[in-house]
Amino acid sequence: MEPGIEVRGLIKRYRKTLALSGIDFSVAPGEVFALLGPNGAGKTTTLRILAGLIKPSGGHVRVAGADPVREPMVVRHRLGYVSGGMGLYERLTGEEVLSYFGRLYGLDDRALHQRIAELDAIFSLGRALATRVEEMSSGMKQKVLVARAFLHRPRILLLDEPTQALDVFARRALLDHLETLKRDGRAVLYSTHVLPEAEEVADRVGFLHRGRLVYVGRVEEAKTRFSAPTLEHAFIRAVGEVEA
Repeated sequence: MEPGIEVRGLIKRYRKTLALSGIDFSVAPGEVFALLGPNGAGKTTTLRILAGLIKPSGGHVRVAGADPVREPMVVRHRLGYVSGGMGLYERLTGEEVLSYFGRLYGLDDRALHQRIAELDAIFSLGRALATRVEEMSSGMKQKVLVARAFLHRPRILLLDEPTQALDVFARRALLDHLETLKRDGRAVLYSTHVLPEAEEVADRVGFLHRGRLVYVGRVEEAKTRFSAPTLEHAFIRAVGEVEA
């Protein structure tokens, strides 16, 4: 089976700074792979390359069988992307935002209405649908961003700190919904610095430290490998070995 996401020898330089140093990993359909590390480790850079927003300096990536550099529009139609740096049109309501993007993805009015209702039921969008973005709380905006990413049922999900600003109910709804995505055969790349969250949802993890992947493997294997009671302890010990 072809990986949903394949990353080989990925390098990214920003002038004199090496942000990614030849990293390798893959994400299979029906799998949640958590890319873990502190702020500045290279997580967001990796996801932006996969989304076709920036070009790599070396190596290659494939997303749903396509190259983000050579086939950016193909990739963007096959993935859903959540990132804290994404904006929304300030003058539109949440429903208008979702309707606009749904039509870009080719959904007709009936399918769009049904899909928005489904996402409302999952994430309790509620008032966000009728509220202009400029009047939304940060949590409401994040709900709309998440719903926008899931709107067209993409084969690939790139989720960069997706629970940021979500309340406890929306956070739980998102984490629980990942199981549905896995059953549907979606490939999910979940990037976060909240390791207990990753321990709950991930099948495999990658520990990213200063642009290097210092460990890739299953969650329980990571805890065994580093004699750690939790994934957070395993990450800290893995980084400690590299720094020693």
